[in-house]
Amino acid sequence: MTMTTQDVRDWRGRTVVGSDGGKIGKVSDIYLDEQTDQPEWLAVTTGLFGGRVSFIPLARAKAEGGELIVPFTKDMVKDAPHAEADGQLSQDEEAAIYRHYGLDYSEDRSDTGLPEGNAATTGGPGYDTSGPTTDNAMTRSEEELRVGKVSREAGRARLRKWVETEHVTQTVPVSREEVRIEREPITDANVGQALDGPAISEEEHEVVLHEEQAVASTEAVPKERVRLDKEVVVEEQSVGQDLRKERIEVEGDVRR
Repeated sequence: MTMTTQDVRDWRGRTVVGSDGGKIGKVSDIYLDEQTDQPEWLAVTTGLFGGRVSFIPLARAKAEGGELIVPFTKDMVKDAPHAEADGQLSQDEEAAIYRHYGLDYSEDRSDTGLPEGNAATTGGPGYDTSGPTTDNAMTRSEEELRVGKVSREAGRARLRKWVETEHVTQTVPVSREEVRIEREPITDANVGQALDGPAISEEEHEVVLHEEQAVASTEAVPKERVRLDKEVVVEEQSVGQDLRKERIEVEGDVRR
């Protein structure tokens, strides 16, 4: 299919990715074939600070998302012959660049903006009309789902202890001494003690009284040990992805 300037109008500034997945650079300009006015070259800024411009054949580039995918590796583009990005490529520059990418070159242009030599057949009745010739057959590919697992942090748990104060009351028996007056009559047994001393006198006796009082104190007593441990729980989880699949259909006068 012929690619027109309308098809590539928004390609400037896009990131170019090689067939090896390496990011090559950004499209700074698009060069057209002088005779057909069809887009032919991608001018891509490469290098650490984008100070170099490399040229890549545009015909087999395809847009995916916000990127352009080209069928050449990053190193192959990096090693391409240098040409000045002055708005025009000479025939010698074009020939050298085409040879570097393994493509044929002719001074006669085709209506695709590519050298006519790229439309040569490769030993079969079919040929590639969409860009540089591959072979006489199409390869149909499709994406297959590859499922893997990654480990990620799902949360954290920690042990923390703090002090709570609880008022506890207990009842304990306590005793105290009280004064009790005992009176006894004078008898032969105690008459001697009763008559010991003056007959009439003043006198004081004193008794010390004692009592028990409840007191409280605290003691730290270990009660249990607490630790964190981990266990593995296995569960089923579904994962899905949109897969692309190429289809091939036959058009034209074909005997079925």
